[in-house]
Amino acid sequence: MSYLEPTEFVSKMVDQGEAKVYMSTRDTLIRAFMAGAILALAAVFAVTVTVKTGSPLVGALLFPVGFIMLYLMKFDLLTGVFTLVPLALIDKRPGVTVAGVLRNWGLVFIGNFAGALTVAFMMSFILTYGYHTDGGEVATKVSEIGESRVLGYAAHGVSGWLTIFIRGVLCNWMVSMGVVGAMISTSATGKILAMWMPIMLFFFMGFEHSIVNMFLFPFSMIMGGNFTFMEYMIWNELPTALGNLVGGFLFVGLPLYLTHVRTQRERSLKNRPEAEQTTSVFKHA
Repeated sequence: MSYLEPTEFVSKMVDQGEAKVYMSTRDTLIRAFMAGAILALAAVFAVTVTVKTGSPLVGALLFPVGFIMLYLMKFDLLTGVFTLVPLALIDKRPGVTVAGVLRNWGLVFIGNFAGALTVAFMMSFILTYGYHTDGGEVATKVSEIGESRVLGYAAHGVSGWLTIFIRGVLCNWMVSMGVVGAMISTSATGKILAMWMPIMLFFFMGFEHSIVNMFLFPFSMIMGGNFTFMEYMIWNELPTALGNLVGGFLFVGLPLYLTHVRTQRERSLKNRPEAEQTTSVFKHA
């Protein structure tokens, strides 16, 4: 599958993180909108398959189709930029600042939410024939998921908040493995296979993905879910997004960077002549 060594693809991760910081506002929003919309369609597709077949495993097997499509098109998810963009900051790439990182995250969040919300309105409209019917089994199932994953966590208080936070960590641990998987091969087939496995795992295990939730919960509210927007933000979106940040950066991006980019750089310094090392140290001081 034209496999790249970690020292090669981790350097690509840092390069991509830097490129995203410098991307224009327009391009960032467009790419994020498309990513949110496509992932929302993949989510409703997976739920539909689950309802029709009665098998959550079949839904999980097919959900990665959406993730793969959006990453092959180079669209951006918040979960992906959580992993990649900070690497450019800790690598001290020229011009990359904390403000630039936060700007990228904010724009991608807005774009993802807008894309997911657009699909939520589209799907709620077509399933109910313009809000004239109940929407059938699929609409009921999506609404139930949204309601249970807000009120269910809220019922357990702090323990519920921490539970969804940890589910968010585990989710983006796997999703970011998929993001990295898109870089470990130079062939489309290799990329697809590498992305498929961790995405299937996160979806089947019911871990919490902030962008998938941007579709599920607005859809549930449109369909009459018994919770408010603030309850959704406090008891789902906020802890999920924070968990996604920790899972993607601390469990995927940072370990790969420290053991393949930073280590390689330190090894290169040790192998240089003593005079050259001294000059290099002054340069990085």
